[in-house]
Amino acid sequence: MIYNNRKYVIRLTFILIAGIYLAKLFAIQVLNEDYEAKANSNIIDREIRYPFRGLIYDRNGKLVVYNAPVYNLEVIPKDVQLKDTLAFCKIVGITIEEFEEKMEKAKGYSYVKPSVFVKQISNTTFASMQDYLVDFPGFRVQARTNRAYTYRNLSNALGYIGEVSPYKLEQDTSNFYRQGDYIGILGIESKYEKQLRGKRGVKYKMVNVRGVEKGSYKDGTYDTLSIPGENLQSTVDISLQEYAETLMMGKRGSVVALEPKTGEILTFVSAPFYDPNLLSGRDYGKNYAELAADTAKPLFDRPLMGAFPPGSILKTVQALIGLQEGIITPYTRFRCDRSIIACHGPHTHEDLQGAIEVSCNPYFWNVYKRMLNRGVSENTFVDTEIGLEKWRNHVMSFGMGRPLGIDLPHERGGYVPAASLYDKIYGDNRWKFSTIYSNAIGQGELQVVPLQMANLAAIIANRGYYITPHLIKSIGEDGQPLEEYRTKNYTTVDKEHFDVVVDAMHQVVKRGTGSHRAKLKDIEVCGKTGTVQNSQGEDHSVFIAFAPKDDPQIALAVYVENAGQGARAAAGISGLMIEKYLKGCTDRPHMEEYILEGDFIY
Repeated sequence: MIYNNRKYVIRLTFILIAGIYLAKLFAIQVLNEDYEAKANSNIIDREIRYPFRGLIYDRNGKLVVYNAPVYNLEVIPKDVQLKDTLAFCKIVGITIEEFEEKMEKAKGYSYVKPSVFVKQISNTTFASMQDYLVDFPGFRVQARTNRAYTYRNLSNALGYIGEVSPYKLEQDTSNFYRQGDYIGILGIESKYEKQLRGKRGVKYKMVNVRGVEKGSYKDGTYDTLSIPGENLQSTVDISLQEYAETLMMGKRGSVVALEPKTGEILTFVSAPFYDPNLLSGRDYGKNYAELAADTAKPLFDRPLMGAFPPGSILKTVQALIGLQEGIITPYTRFRCDRSIIACHGPHTHEDLQGAIEVSCNPYFWNVYKRMLNRGVSENTFVDTEIGLEKWRNHVMSFGMGRPLGIDLPHERGGYVPAASLYDKIYGDNRWKFSTIYSNAIGQGELQVVPLQMANLAAIIANRGYYITPHLIKSIGEDGQPLEEYRTKNYTTVDKEHFDVVVDAMHQVVKRGTGSHRAKLKDIEVCGKTGTVQNSQGEDHSVFIAFAPKDDPQIALAVYVENAGQGARAAAGISGLMIEKYLKGCTDRPHMEEYILEGDFIY
């Protein structure tokens, strides 16, 4: 009896255990989707399809930036089975030491997830190693593209792309980027990253235990296509850009040219410059280190970040403010009293046009004094402070003292001194006109960037307004100008006051300080020289200009560091640039020779 009971208990136990196993298997294989996912993960390889980055064209449709095919060799450490490490290294083109270092880095990232082992293998190198990769389980190739350049110009404006940093990954709230992805770092590539980058796709493949592809998973039902980034049309005339960079060879400085009516940037030169191809490809790190160590600072974006005193080009603004405030008229004359401030050239008692033409320092010393000391307060210190703030508001309406809003990162705004600055330096009610009079001629505490100088030329060309300077004309296929770059920004000076300044600038080039270097046959050029004082070497050469006088098609600013008077290098380059743009060629080889072979080397 006891025996029979024990027999039933044992049978019941086996049946119960079998039931539990069957229930568990049913739950795992039918009810629980995790099991299926884990099983599939052993036979399905998820491959990211990277999109083509958007192309960049110049204003005339010339291709400037495109994509070249490259390949990343990826590794999954848990799957690596190398019988001959040395043979692998020879095929891939690395040393044993590099192999060990890269493998440790990959394991540190993840033992089971793929990570980049060798970056940016060229098409030629990949072709030679492709057939051998099947013998090296754990390694696979990911097709990518890299930036390539039709021209060796425009590097500072274009910027470059690089691998996304850990900091950027942390800041990416959209979770768009993954380790090893590329992102725009500077310039247009950075500013228009969202438009250029496109959207990733994914492809699911069946693979065997050795990682060899065995076909598409479920006939591609779950695959998604990558979406290419949008193409950009730049405002830059790449031929004019090439010419400008040629003229600036061996010099430090900048050339910024605009189309006045639209604010479209025609050239954007930061000299010295570099070949943008240097910051693309496997040698990116080495080349970047060399450029960063160069004492000439080719990576420094001078048109946006090089803050300098404006020099005598500010006299055009002083004249316009004086006319607007009614403290002078076009016929007002001041004696060129060189005992109060130094001047140059044989002149004595000019009216406003003549003062701009010969760049008379005492004239604008008097204009500035009238602006600051108008008898609003009996206290000279308070009166000066009130006048300075009113003057400052006028100057800032010309786009100075703040970033203009160009579609590039890291734009500096320069500085227009406020009363608070002088209070900090000298103390409250401890400074007056005689303390700060150097502002009258564009020296002192004033700071502008070259982009603002070019914008000033555009303002005068437009007789009182500007459209925010920009480098991108349109995005995508519609070709429509960007809405944010259509608004006219007006100065505080009425249009009627600009004609006398325009006429004076024409005389500057025709017979004044602009001299013959910017003068062109059959084209009325308006310009203003500037010689910016430099305590640590030769003065800087500055010239702003626009042409033609009555229907301006181009406005520009040329800033050549340590090149002396504005009528030298800067005026010469300006004249050649205007001639090249409006005529399509230059017929002054002697001027080109003067600029290319002159003693303007930094």
